[in-house]
Amino acid sequence: MRIASVVAVGGLVLSAAACGEAPEENNSAGSGDQKFNACMVTDVGGIDDKSFNASAWKGLEAAKEQNSNIEVKYVPSKAEADYEPNLTQYVNQGCDFVLAVGGLMGEATGKIAKANPNQQFGIVDAATGDPNVYPMQFDTAQAGFLAGYLAAGMTESGTVGTYGGMKIPPVTIFMDGYADGVAHYNTTKNEDVKLVGWDKAAQNGSFTNDFIKQDEGKKVSDALVAQGADIIMPVAGGAGLGTTGAAQASNGQYNTIWVDVDGCESTQNCPAIITTVVKNIAGAVTEAVIKAANGEKLEPEPGYLGTLENEGVSLAPYHEFDSKVPAELKAEIDKLKADISGGTIKVTSAAQPK
Repeated sequence: MRIASVVAVGGLVLSAAACGEAPEENNSAGSGDQKFNACMVTDVGGIDDKSFNASAWKGLEAAKEQNSNIEVKYVPSKAEADYEPNLTQYVNQGCDFVLAVGGLMGEATGKIAKANPNQQFGIVDAATGDPNVYPMQFDTAQAGFLAGYLAAGMTESGTVGTYGGMKIPPVTIFMDGYADGVAHYNTTKNEDVKLVGWDKAAQNGSFTNDFIKQDEGKKVSDALVAQGADIIMPVAGGAGLGTTGAAQASNGQYNTIWVDVDGCESTQNCPAIITTVVKNIAGAVTEAVIKAANGEKLEPEPGYLGTLENEGVSLAPYHEFDSKVPAELKAEIDKLKADISGGTIKVTSAAQPK
């Protein structure tokens, strides 16, 4: 996977306004002056969200494994109000690289970056436009398209569903791709598989308005099941575990497609997960941190964009569903992947990174 060139960041200790009581943090960093300190601020889903926060932390840990001079630590955000103080805390501590995780952190990251122009930041799922913020974004519409086609080919009820955590671009981009994959299946197969939970044209659908509460995820997916959906893709972080857990308990009444991190590796619900729309957040973070630690310059333009072609996004293995997915359908999905990677098929979304 290629990442655009990257930044020399010294161990700068910057003065900034005190931000009150220091938040709780996990600190595995040493006190050696020569260490390169990479410090991560999670979104509200927390480090164990089985999704994008967990994946970003995995990337930092991998960077440490590859370069013993790198030390890593994180602080969890329990509410959006924690973003700015958490970021400022790490600036004050002299972290060499401060990583913000999640599109919701864009505004706070941009504000703190402007106030500290000599501090190197990175952000997952957003781009602030600041010269000292390295964006790591993912065209998940491409892999979402494959998931939608797969779901349409696997449904027995003729209805599939999806829902989001919040109506923000890093969420709706998955849903747009999924919708287009279902539509492509219907066109090529002359079928009429119905999609519930998201209307791409109207950019409107079902949301939990939360990335944590599993009961909210279950509530939304219950409503989609009531509309006939037998395959559901939650794009809701930890809240989606309410769906995968209920799907597993349903004994096959319905199944799911997970997102961000392979659900068969990150959750206990593999028997109900057909595949996962993977964002290689871990790989992007690892490479960025290693390059920064080696003194290379992290350029905000073009930053990093994960695609099917560079394996920044992908479909995970089918795991326990491998024998259930018809060979013909697998071959069609492989062909679609090649066509999208080669530009023969264009996948579009209003939420795609520009």
